[in-house]
Amino acid sequence: MGEYVERLWAPEDAGGLSRKDRAAGRYLAYVPDELGDRLPTLGAAAQGAAEDALAVLARADERIGERGRYLNHLLIRSESISSSWIEGNRISPKRLAIAELLHEGPQQALDVVANVRATEAAIAELADRERAITTEDIVDLQHVIEPRLARGLRREQNWVGGPGWSPLRAAFVPPPEGEVERLVADLARFATDTAGNPVVRAAIVHAQFETIHPFIDGNGRTGRALIHTVLRRADALRNALIPISTVFAGDTDSYIAGLTDYRADPPRLDEWVAGFAQAAERAAGNAVRLAEDIAALDARVRDELVAQRRARDASPAVPRRDAVVLRILDTLASDPVLTAESVSTRLGVSPAAAHRALTELAEAGILNRAKERGRLVCWTADRHLALVALTERSNRVGAEDTRNRRPARGPALPDLTRYGLGGASRTSCRDAPGL
Repeated sequence: MGEYVERLWAPEDAGGLSRKDRAAGRYLAYVPDELGDRLPTLGAAAQGAAEDALAVLARADERIGERGRYLNHLLIRSESISSSWIEGNRISPKRLAIAELLHEGPQQALDVVANVRATEAAIAELADRERAITTEDIVDLQHVIEPRLARGLRREQNWVGGPGWSPLRAAFVPPPEGEVERLVADLARFATDTAGNPVVRAAIVHAQFETIHPFIDGNGRTGRALIHTVLRRADALRNALIPISTVFAGDTDSYIAGLTDYRADPPRLDEWVAGFAQAAERAAGNAVRLAEDIAALDARVRDELVAQRRARDASPAVPRRDAVVLRILDTLASDPVLTAESVSTRLGVSPAAAHRALTELAEAGILNRAKERGRLVCWTADRHLALVALTERSNRVGAEDTRNRRPARGPALPDLTRYGLGGASRTSCRDAPGL
């Protein structure tokens, strides 16, 4: 159980602050206990929920299988959108994919791109069981997410929420800056261990990190990236990334309430773990559905390409397995926005060959041309991007059917008729025109 310490708020530079925020006063900052070496003992219900969630994650990982190799970037992108929606960045899947490829666009989109890269770095590097996670690793992770900030742990008091700019009116005040280094080092040791149920460990790592709030900004996104680190290190997920925070994004009130349970006196750890386990199960279900929808869409567009080639008497009607056009189709899930240059570099073909293949896919109605001021900027696989938007809308209502519960916010509903996603798509059955 943590403790509260009393501190004095007396801003030295009150310029621009309201009268209430300029007022000096005392406030309480919460200092959590260190986590130690072992998982805490949970009640039977919470432990059972965590075990159920672990089994669901394993089944989802098995069902996705090798498709996870190309699907993971799409899932990371989906989670990064959700993570940023929690923190107020409203970005669509298409705008994000364009910004990622072209390295330009609205700052909101570039911020989410940074989140994508940080999450991938967390999985590739920190999930290596042969190495311990250190404070420096966590600092590096946050700096990838927020490169505009000075690198390092915070050296000042911060706070979360509230109506103004003062810890006196904050919803939550994390530990004083002098406690941060000790607590992050303890968290890193706890995240390194792989004993026990990894769902429980991931839930605690995330909640403890958000409680410490060790950085000036980027805490939420960094904390959610650490979830994947724990699950992959413990071998809970081998093939796929399961974007749990996509479900958090659908009900931020419950998410914040869960973190409040974790910090209660006495801590209501069971409630937080059970809620986290439920989010994991829902996210796993959505990931499997998206994987199946993508597989069905990939088969459909391949048939469309062959039909188009037959209609114009192209020979052969079915392209060779190593044809550039088929190699592009195979990776549309992970690379739904393309340029001739990006295809040329990734596939090792000439720019001319890449351009011919992209043009053929556009003429077949598989890709769309994105233009800016009349100039071709890139090609986009809008149906693949629409599936992500549909999944995001479902995540906004806790991975449920949006025909029964309309999402209050999230990406706009794609035109299902235009994209040919009505009826056959299992993802689109969770949404319907007019919602």
